[in-house]
Amino acid sequence: MKRTILIFSLFFSIFNYAQQNGENKLGSWHMYFGTNTISEKLSIHTEAQLRYYEQAKNFNQLLLRTGLNYHINSDAIATLGYGYISTDGTFEEFSNEINSIEHRIFEQFILKNKVGRFNFEHRYRLEQRFIDFGDRTDIQHRARYRLQVTLPLSEIFFLNFYDEIFLNLQDEVFGQNRLYGAVGANITGNLSVQAGYLKNHFTSAHFDRLQIGVFYNPDLRGWSKKE
Repeated sequence: MKRTILIFSLFFSIFNYAQQNGENKLGSWHMYFGTNTISEKLSIHTEAQLRYYEQAKNFNQLLLRTGLNYHINSDAIATLGYGYISTDGTFEEFSNEINSIEHRIFEQFILKNKVGRFNFEHRYRLEQRFIDFGDRTDIQHRARYRLQVTLPLSEIFFLNFYDEIFLNLQDEVFGQNRLYGAVGANITGNLSVQAGYLKNHFTSAHFDRLQIGVFYNPDLRGWSKKE
């Protein structure tokens, strides 16, 4: 119990500190993630995110992503996928930015392990980004690594933390870093929700974002039998 209180105190102290600096609007990300099982080894990743510069207003970005997962075993997953990203960069602090449409191909590998009560997940991702700025197009390549730690508090509640670094494979190497902490709840065996805070750090800007996420992982193998 003392450990749980300490973790909650640390989470909220990080949140309060982050509000003292960086970009001056507290934005929000509204997210859905799904792993849809279609066979013993295969599943389909589905994802949708709406990102705002402020609380559910002042649109920033729409992200739609899907992919085919190959489950090597229960602790290792390889993915090939595609993402569509529409970005409005024209916020008041960024008057020189313009809108863009991005088509993204990505390759991903996830490794999982457990240490005591803590569940660790290592996510390695490569991205090929085809970006249309309207007056010009650009092709960029990027590598990402995310370390995620989940601590169950009970059968229902859990804490989730991650840190993810983005590395450009051209020009300036550092792209961004995301530090995240959340409280989650298991609604059913395949449905959970999370509410948390993200500190998004770029070279020239720092963004504070509240996040609300829904995670739904249905097993679709029985659907064809029912039909």
